[in-house]
Amino acid sequence: MSAFSWPVTVYIEDTDAGAIVYHANYLKFMERARTEWLRLHGFTQQALFQQGLQLVVRRLECRYLRPARLDDQLDVGVEVSVVGRCSLTFTQRIRRVDELLGVAEVDIACIDVRTLKPTRWPESLRALLEEAPCG
Repeated sequence: MSAFSWPVTVYIEDTDAGAIVYHANYLKFMERARTEWLRLHGFTQQALFQQGLQLVVRRLECRYLRPARLDDQLDVGVEVSVVGRCSLTFTQRIRRVDELLGVAEVDIACIDVRTLKPTRWPESLRALLEEAPCG
């Protein structure tokens, strides 16, 4: 399974008064890219929730390297880097053409919606995660 990339256009609502992307909006871009990665592979947050599962961010480390600006065309990458029984780590990169703007490591936990405790991946999602290259 190759890395996934989701295109993002920077709109005025994403920026501060200097037309630079507000730092928290990078997190929104990454969340959307992970959601679309799941959707590409036949999973939706809603369907997982109906199965009694929820995917939550457990830890996030983000390095901002260069600013994104109004009207930039960005690519938000998604790669699975570590897979555990109830969690996984995504490495995400935000690029403008070939320029790296930011890198994040995002730990995601699979939890039971009733108990809010970690639970194992459903078989179908685990099979997908086991196919993903881990680097």
